[in-house]
Amino acid sequence: MRARTRSARNRAVVLAAVASLGAGLLAGCADDGGDDTGGSSSEGGGGGKTKITLGLFGTAGFEESSLYKEYEKLHPDIDIQQTVVERNENYYPALINHLTTGSGLQDIQMIEVGNIAEIVKTQSDKLLDLSTYGKKSDYLEWKWAQATTSGGQTIAVGTDIGPMAICYRTDLFKAAGLPTDREEVGKLWAGSWDKFVDVGKQYKAKAPKDTTFLDSPGGLLQSILSSEKDRFYNEAGDVIYKTNPAVKSAFDLTAQAAEDGLIGNQTQFQPAWDTTIANSKFAAMSCPPWMLGYIKGKSQPDAAGKWDIAQAPKSGNWGGSFLSVPKSGKNTEEAAKLAAWLTAPAQQAKLFGVQGSFPSTPAAYESTEVKDAVNDMTGDAPIGTIFAEAAENIPVQTIGPKDQIIQQGLTDNGVILVTQGKSAKEAWDTATKTIDNNLDQ
Repeated sequence: MRARTRSARNRAVVLAAVASLGAGLLAGCADDGGDDTGGSSSEGGGGGKTKITLGLFGTAGFEESSLYKEYEKLHPDIDIQQTVVERNENYYPALINHLTTGSGLQDIQMIEVGNIAEIVKTQSDKLLDLSTYGKKSDYLEWKWAQATTSGGQTIAVGTDIGPMAICYRTDLFKAAGLPTDREEVGKLWAGSWDKFVDVGKQYKAKAPKDTTFLDSPGGLLQSILSSEKDRFYNEAGDVIYKTNPAVKSAFDLTAQAAEDGLIGNQTQFQPAWDTTIANSKFAAMSCPPWMLGYIKGKSQPDAAGKWDIAQAPKSGNWGGSFLSVPKSGKNTEEAAKLAAWLTAPAQQAKLFGVQGSFPSTPAAYESTEVKDAVNDMTGDAPIGTIFAEAAENIPVQTIGPKDQIIQQGLTDNGVILVTQGKSAKEAWDTATKTIDNNLDQ
């Protein structure tokens, strides 16, 4: 639901700017509002109304889903305005600067999941405790916990999440002699990423010419790591990615798949990778909800209905954001009420129906907007039900303040190198050196 950014985690939420699942519509990316988070909040909208401002990145979907208009109708004295920065890589540094100086902030500021741990750790005293506004029981427990300090203050309420599934081309699977029914496909790799890679070997044996099983090494590595409880940090806050066997195992499995020619040689979300989607160059890919919108945006028209979706080998999460309320705002009380309303189950369900942002509120999973959702690319696949099942099994992950830096290093400076002729050891050494340099270790 955001615009593109350099980090894999940011990309996750960003690219759902083109997502539209329920109605099969295609939402456009937001215009870049510049490299700032916007001006300060102020009193008095049109006609003496109280103006509530939001600082967002990418396409959050609130305006596109007419939620602002709905809230203004319910509260005639409120005027809502938003400022949008297309890329989180521009938005987040400015947000940190404004929080540090206590000026230039909007009444509500969005925070990407890859940044929430750092915000909780370093900026919580600048943000309103929203625990008395949002209803904790409405949200997935782990989502609420991600924005909660050790002292029990919840400094942001969750918007969407990114439950993981696998999207695959039924025509390419059929041509390679693999089953195409989503239940049968899911059984091929249920419970094991090694089984998933083994299916890739079966695909390669009879693969249609010039196609690979998977789109990119970064996508596979992201998926595997998203299903692990502990990745880059331990619960004490120590960086453990180099000594965590789960990380090294995921890296090695991805590198081996790349060496075996099961994966395309492109970096995700780059123009060359977009072309592989348009030209049907791969059969499967890691697929949180927002990815369906990206597939649609980059595919040729005749690809509609040729995709299907199955459960991933293990449930994981890729993406998601939060809304926070800076204490320095002039309208903190009204802003907190609006943030809680925008992220309540009913509103999150509407966002999924229009924007493809999957709810972090389980009550929304029983709504018609979620249960009846379909997508042009995947035909009659019950995408809402599939993603809801995945969401309910996501592990409670330990997240750290520099998760983005580590993830990007492992993908963009690591496993991608194996597709360019480097050994797995060379790729790992390059990745860890780059990460440690960026972490100043």
